[in-house]
Amino acid sequence: MPSMSSLLAFEAAARHSSFTRAATELNLTQGAVSQRIKALEDLLGHQLFVREGNAVRITDEGRHYLASARMALAEVQSATSRAVERHRGDILTIACLGTFALKCLIPRLKEFRRQRPNIALRLRTLHPLEEASRQDHDVSIQYGVRSRWPDMVLAKLGDDFLFPVCSPDLLQEGEGLTSPRDLVRHTIIRTLSPIDIQGDWSLWLDRAGLPGLMSASELHCDTLFSSYEAAIEGLGVTMGRWSVARMDLAAGRLVEPFTIRLPSPLGYHVIATPERAKLAKVAAFFEWAAEHLHNTAQPHPH
Repeated sequence: MPSMSSLLAFEAAARHSSFTRAATELNLTQGAVSQRIKALEDLLGHQLFVREGNAVRITDEGRHYLASARMALAEVQSATSRAVERHRGDILTIACLGTFALKCLIPRLKEFRRQRPNIALRLRTLHPLEEASRQDHDVSIQYGVRSRWPDMVLAKLGDDFLFPVCSPDLLQEGEGLTSPRDLVRHTIIRTLSPIDIQGDWSLWLDRAGLPGLMSASELHCDTLFSSYEAAIEGLGVTMGRWSVARMDLAAGRLVEPFTIRLPSPLGYHVIATPERAKLAKVAAFFEWAAEHLHNTAQPHPH
């Protein structure tokens, strides 16, 4: 394994195209930077830089290695910052699924900052299948069933419902969309997410009495957010989730063409380990989330 000092010298020299400026940034001598890069070159068996006058130019081998080195340095830096901040009472790290963060959390965080100006926030995007017990955040917001997190402290952010949504412009087009059977003439937008293992569209079509209905075409997106944006732009009809669609519905960016809603067995939860749940900053977020992120929706009559 290369030394961290060699990687830092290499990255700085590549960024500045200069050993001298890299030495100034790292508070080293130019000779020390040269020695560390030479040690890295000996380890790799490749020349990383060639001299051009007073500057240096990274080689092709160096450029390929630089991309991975920067990713490793960034990950170490991020992990170190999280480890340091985890024990501070004035910094709260929130890990949140991307769509919920963009559609629900971030638009409301101003109120949390107003109530708790002494708490600095760190937001981290959470992978759908990431374990809630990871210790690089204080609290997380995840989607699933309560039994998925048996050893955690959690609060469910309300019951959820599934129903198709689309752009209001789509209702004005010639194809028509007045009953679920009209979906055969429209594009269905599907989210290919690890969370949607049951297939929200299949469940809803069963509820609507149309199992196996085939649409005119399909558009597949890898995130829920992409599916919503595609629907907002009029590319088709996607499966809405009340908890994250309600702001777009209220703003008129999306509409609900039918009156059939399917209660979802899944829901969004605020989650923390028992140890971190005792911290004042985490308890404050739980209390705020219960008031400002809790969703309430009554199903339409069938």
